[in-house]
Amino acid sequence: MHCGFTGVRSAMWMNIRARFPGKGRTIEAQADIGRISEIWEMCLSRSGPDAFLFGDFSLADAYFAPVVMRFITYDVVLGPALDAYVERLAAHPAVVQWVNGALAETEHIARYDVYPD
Repeated sequence: MHCGFTGVRSAMWMNIRARFPGKGRTIEAQADIGRISEIWEMCLSRSGPDAFLFGDFSLADAYFAPVVMRFITYDVVLGPALDAYVERLAAHPAVVQWVNGALAETEHIARYDVYPD
C-alpha cells in the first residue's frame, strides 16, 4: 500500500502562511482526502472522539501534521469529528512550535505564494 498522498502533495502544496480556500481540488487530491478521512475515522472510532489517532499524540499524528496544515491552508471541510481532530492536532504544542518556526522563516518561494487560477 502506498501512503504518500501524492494527489494532495501535488495539488495542495505546503504554505503555512497562505490561504487558498477551494483550490487544489483535483481528482487525485479528492481521492487522497477521501482516503485520509477513512484512515482518521477508523483510528478515531477506536481511540475516541477527543483523542489523537491512537489515543495520545504519537508519530502517526506527527506524520499527518503537514496534511493538517494543507487542509487548513486550502480550507478542506471534513465534517465535525475530523474538523475537531484537525483543530486538536493544530493546537498541539509540538505542532504549534513547528508552525511558529515556519512563520518565523524569512525566505519564501514566490511561486508558492499565489495559487494560479
